[in-house]
Amino acid sequence: MAFELPDLAYDYDALEPYIDGRTMEIHYDKHHRAYLNKFLGAIDGTELADQDLRSIFANVSKHPAAVRNQGGGFFNHIIYWESMSPNGGGKPSGKLAGAIDDAFGSFDQFQEKFNTAATGLFGSGFVWLTLVGGKLEIVPTPNQDNPLMDVAPKQGEPVMGLDVWEHAYYLKYQNRRPEYVENWWNVVNWDGIAKRYEELAG
Repeated sequence: MAFELPDLAYDYDALEPYIDGRTMEIHYDKHHRAYLNKFLGAIDGTELADQDLRSIFANVSKHPAAVRNQGGGFFNHIIYWESMSPNGGGKPSGKLAGAIDDAFGSFDQFQEKFNTAATGLFGSGFVWLTLVGGKLEIVPTPNQDNPLMDVAPKQGEPVMGLDVWEHAYYLKYQNRRPEYVENWWNVVNWDGIAKRYEELAG
């Protein structure tokens, strides 16, 4: 498989004032690129080099830790970038909105539960809106794990992902993770997330 760093769909400073351009530049060009390079190094010369990420993650517990950590970092950031847009914010509509209401009662209740998961996750990790058995659930994962992995607390299809590693927000927010999480909703790419949901839900 050819694994490559995808281009960002927006400029580094396009998400300001909610996420600053310098953080985006370092996060994408240093952190994300490093995850990819280390992942490629971890699978080089192994049978995993010919597999796709989904297959690798399905059995990640059997692979070296570098495959799990670096491969997860590579994939997770792709979902994170795609979950944001300069034209984001507001609320979802259509099928996604209906699925959120069905799963959580209302968008406000969903947002409250997602915020609680994001601010309450100890240390580093991601919080995912995940399609599990046909229903949406909030799944927090530590470090660079994700719901496609066989080590996840709940396995499913990630629809939306929020990065709560300190490097995602520390330059602007320092230790104020709740403020970062609250402001993140202003750049959530509901159009892209809804499209992803509909493709996964069928």
